[in-house]
Amino acid sequence: MFTEVLLALVIGGLIFFLVQRSRSQVLKTEDGWWGAGAPPDGGEDVTIRPFKVTTSDEELEDLYRRIDQTRPVASLEDSQFHYGFNSHYLQRVVSYWRNDFDWRRQVDKLNQYPHFKTNIEGIDVHYLHVKPKKVPEGTTAVPLILLHGWPGSFYEFYGLIPLLTEPADPDDLVFEVVCPSIPGYGFSEAPHKKGFDSVCAARVFHKLMKRLGFQQFYAHGGDWGWLVTTNMAQLEPKTVKGLHLNFAPPSKPGLPMILSIMLGRHFPKLFGFTDIEIQRLFPCMEKLVVESIKESGYMNIQATKPDTVGRGLNDSPVGLAAYILEKFSTWTSHDFRDLEDGGLTRKFSLDDLLTNVMIYWTSGCIISSMRFYKENIGKGLNQPHTKIPVYVPTGLASFPNELIHTPKLWVQQKYCKLLTFTPMARGGHFAAMEEPQLMAEDIQNFTKIVEKKKK
Repeated sequence: MFTEVLLALVIGGLIFFLVQRSRSQVLKTEDGWWGAGAPPDGGEDVTIRPFKVTTSDEELEDLYRRIDQTRPVASLEDSQFHYGFNSHYLQRVVSYWRNDFDWRRQVDKLNQYPHFKTNIEGIDVHYLHVKPKKVPEGTTAVPLILLHGWPGSFYEFYGLIPLLTEPADPDDLVFEVVCPSIPGYGFSEAPHKKGFDSVCAARVFHKLMKRLGFQQFYAHGGDWGWLVTTNMAQLEPKTVKGLHLNFAPPSKPGLPMILSIMLGRHFPKLFGFTDIEIQRLFPCMEKLVVESIKESGYMNIQATKPDTVGRGLNDSPVGLAAYILEKFSTWTSHDFRDLEDGGLTRKFSLDDLLTNVMIYWTSGCIISSMRFYKENIGKGLNQPHTKIPVYVPTGLASFPNELIHTPKLWVQQKYCKLLTFTPMARGGHFAAMEEPQLMAEDIQNFTKIVEKKKK
């Protein structure tokens, strides 16, 4: 009996030690310099400069000339969006872009929120900083950083921002929103040196938030924003009060994930799988492997030779639009591949879609945005951050048409303090842009839970 008790104590102590050690793991990073040439002598310029999006007659004339010189290619009969962006429908989009789309009006819309730039680690970082017009007496605004991915931009959040900074419900929290462009995206300067990955972006955004005076804040991300905000939580878990995501692809497959794949279809309750999750996950070869292959060809290109295809996209506005907008079709719903128009305007307006394209076109950032895949995936899938759990309170909004469905069990393998896991009623990969109201409600719910726990 004594031996059994002693053995139990030893095993229990070992488990406790391992858990505590994993909780003490913090992602390590060192300051970088991403500007051209060597760092200048003297301290870093911490000036914050107002910024406005602008355009000109010359910019528009160049765009129209390039559009007019495009060479249409016929789509295959009965191909819809299965071969990529349908060329017949592309001509309609291009015609609208050339003749009806008002970029000057959209520039005014972009400038409705305050834009700024500041230099961090040698590159100018662009961001929106939207403060609430009114904060209820006795309360303070909740700081929140919103992070986009590819091929999106800060513009994805334009429908979400007012719902957070000016909520209609008096019982809702009021947020102060910071929405940056990842370096190499939109109006943030591109790194001039190799190696700028998600951890570097996370470090830069921590510096940005500190420069703005925030000692603690919440973070939300999807697509690359998921990984950058996750890295932010790993770098400084005491600074990130809560992490909200709408995309959380499985990390390294552990035993629970492997067993759930093997047995989950037959014993769903054992792994907490719902009927909808069974439909999303099984048969595994079709749902997890074949579907991923269908939608990941771009990733192989961008993770290996981004500059080659990027050069063509940087010269052709029509090619750029097709490359970007195809993602807003099939990543919103796989079923849209069966439609002649890709279902593009079922969830988005052409004005909003083309505004996002124009951010890439006018800033000339398509190549640098694609390089982010090379810098992250090109280093291999065994980077230090993949092995470190996240102990920051986390919430996941699980949208039904997301590219990869991640069950709660799988999310918990990485995010050890998963406070909320919300099966959303509708929505796909670009959820903040597609369903801003649903996203705002879930961010509100998650943040309220964290704030109550803090009290």
